[in-house]
Amino acid sequence: MFRQFKTIVEKNPDGYVAYPLGIKGVVVGQGDTYEEALADVRSAIEFHIETFGPEELEVDSPVLEAFVTEARVAI
Repeated sequence: MFRQFKTIVEKNPDGYVAYPLGIKGVVVGQGDTYEEALADVRSAIEFHIETFGPEELEVDSPVLEAFVTEARVAI
């Protein structure tokens, strides 16, 4: 059985960081490339499920869509 997870991938000066939305707890992947970060976060999700069980995937409000935008604030 497979399940899709909406995942954010960020490019930083040191590489890429990926994290899925809608999972209880902290799950993060990283890599030098987009593909490496995505593969690492897949592995992290699998480890999270093995460690804490599939009930950790049960969220009250599943993420239907995700958007990237900017919020302007005074500092």
